[in-house]
Amino acid sequence: MAKSSRSNAAGDSGVVIIKKYANRRLYNTETSSYITLDHLAAMTREGRDFQVLDAKTDEDITHSVLTQIIMDEESRGQTMLPVSFLRQLISMYGDSMQSMVPQYLEASMDAFRRNQAEFHTAMKGAFAGGPFADIARRNIEMFEAATSAFSDAAKPGSAASAARKDDEIAALKAQLATLQSKVDKLG
Repeated sequence: MAKSSRSNAAGDSGVVIIKKYANRRLYNTETSSYITLDHLAAMTREGRDFQVLDAKTDEDITHSVLTQIIMDEESRGQTMLPVSFLRQLISMYGDSMQSMVPQYLEASMDAFRRNQAEFHTAMKGAFAGGPFADIARRNIEMFEAATSAFSDAAKPGSAASAARKDDEIAALKAQLATLQSKVDKLG
């Protein structure tokens, strides 16, 4: 395919063309600006389709750039790929089943995304209305109150912390008095 027809075909289909130069800089032809791998990761998360071409040879290097993004994310502590999975994946190279692995992984990831979307839809539906909506709302309010209580209590010397401790002590004393009276009645 000729250099200009490839760029035109890709550009016409809504695919953003990224040129990678020898100095490792990435150039977004849509915005006419230099970008980073982080920008490409953000585009991927947004669902933007792009193709990375070597600026000199016009070779499609999208696969290696996407792999580099994964490596960068993994090295930052955002690990999603367990060591056992990586070992299994590496062991599949050269195996007779190697040609089936990409389709299997793609189908598995598509199924995961569908399940994730269905779960989010179900959760939104559960909280939107019906008998469980009010319970869920109250539970969330209680959770938020508990979270703020712990964050306030964690601040040393805060007035809210001292008042909360006094209330807790008073409640514990009341419970202890109730228990003592029950024990006295039993004895």
